[in-house]
Amino acid sequence: MEARKTKTVSENDYSSIAQSPSFQALLSEKKKFIIPVTIFFFCFYFALPILTSYSTVLNHKFIGSITWAWVFAFLQFIMTWGLCMLYSKKAAKFDELANQVVEERGIS
Repeated sequence: MEARKTKTVSENDYSSIAQSPSFQALLSEKKKFIIPVTIFFFCFYFALPILTSYSTVLNHKFIGSITWAWVFAFLQFIMTWGLCMLYSKKAAKFDELANQVVEERGIS
């Protein structure tokens, strides 16, 4: 088995990588995805305790004895799984951009 050669990255190398257009594109793409999704997640997540504590909006019947509060709580599980799947798919693009940064700099 052959030993793999690796290039050590110095602080100066990191500065040049951080300022490169491909690295900036990676950061920009991640921010465009992560910030809106995080805001949506927190708003949706904290809406349930806020609405149940300070209003009676979710106390109305949905079907039978099931209220909208239970539906909203169930939807939080679906939202969490949905966001996980969405991030998993989006992470593939982030990996491609990260690999592009690595290839441009010759880092292994």
